[in-house]
Amino acid sequence: MSKSISPETKSEAMQAAKSTQRPGQTKEQTKLIAQGIEKGIAEYKKQHKAKARQRDKQRKQHKGLEQAVTVEHAKASVVVSPEASKNWVPWALLVLSWLGFLAYYFSLV
Repeated sequence: MSKSISPETKSEAMQAAKSTQRPGQTKEQTKLIAQGIEKGIAEYKKQHKAKARQRDKQRKQHKGLEQAVTVEHAKASVVVSPEASKNWVPWALLVLSWLGFLAYYFSLV
């Protein structure tokens, strides 16, 4: 169950243990402190990896949902609704009304 701890982590832990060493503290006590620091670093890295995996899962899930929504929007935009086919009617009426107004105006002048 226990994985070997990297040499960088061991040296980091020993450096931290030596920097907090008290006067009169033996080398054995310093080694025990360094081992505790190593375990703490290992536990921190394990938790950090677990959180990173969880974020990655959530990101992939979110990305999958976005793609599904995009596909649904694409399918919905391809289908022509009856209202979309009548979209030209108001514009045609507007143009005709302006043409009628201009014809009336120039017939009086």
